[in-house]
Amino acid sequence: MAHKIETSTIKVGDLGAYLSRPEGGSTGGMLLLPMITGIGAQVREFADDLAKAGVTALSWDPWHGPSMDDTPRERLVELMGQLDDERCLDEMRRLLDHLFGELGVTKAGVIGWCLGGRFALILGARDERIANVVAYHPTVPGTPAPNHTVDAVEHTARIGAPAMMLYPGADTIVPHESFHRLQSALQSRETGPSIVHVYPQAEHGFSDRSRHGNEVNATAYALSWPQVLEFVKATTA
Repeated sequence: MAHKIETSTIKVGDLGAYLSRPEGGSTGGMLLLPMITGIGAQVREFADDLAKAGVTALSWDPWHGPSMDDTPRERLVELMGQLDDERCLDEMRRLLDHLFGELGVTKAGVIGWCLGGRFALILGARDERIANVVAYHPTVPGTPAPNHTVDAVEHTARIGAPAMMLYPGADTIVPHESFHRLQSALQSRETGPSIVHVYPQAEHGFSDRSRHGNEVNATAYALSWPQVLEFVKATTA
C-alpha cells in the first residue's frame, strides 16, 4: 500500500529544494539530483513516488529557480554549461546535512538522472554517509565538458555503498566506451555491490516522460523504475 505523503518547497539556507515524504517523515531518505529539467514536474513525480514507497525525498535545484516548467530547454542548456562541479557538490552536501539533521533521516542515498547521474557517482565517492547510489543514464561523455573538472570515472571506483547504474544502449551522448569505463570502475570495487542495467535501443534520458513517445524508452522506464524503488527501500531501511 502506498504511503500518504506531504509535499512542500522549502529553503535550506539560501538553497531552494522540493521535499516529498511520507506523512510524519521516515528514517530512510534520498537526495535527488535532477536532469536538465531542474525541479520540474517529472522530478517532482520521481520524488513523490519515493515518498509513496516510504522514503523521504529531497530534491536539489541546480538552476536555483528555473525549471522545464517555465524555462526553454535552450536556456537550461546554457545554465548547464555554467555549473561548477565543486560548488554543486557543496550544495548537495548541505542538503544531505538537512536530511540527516532537521528531517531526521538515519540512512540516505543519492539518485540522479543525466547530469544528476554523473553527480550521484561523484557524491557517492565523496560522502561516506551515503547508503546507496543510483545513476540513471549518467552524462559522462567520451570527451569531458569544459566545466567537468572532477573525474567521474575515478570517483566511481571509490564508491563504498551499493550502486545501481542504468545505461541506454542507443545513448548518443555517452558512448559505449564511456559506459564500459564506468562499469569497470564499479566492478573494480572491493566493497559495495554493483547492479548494472543495459537497455538496448533505449535513448539517453529514457526515464523522462517527454521521451516516451518512443515505446522503447517507455518500456525501459516501466521496467527499471520499480526495481530502483525496491533497491532504494532495501538500502535505506
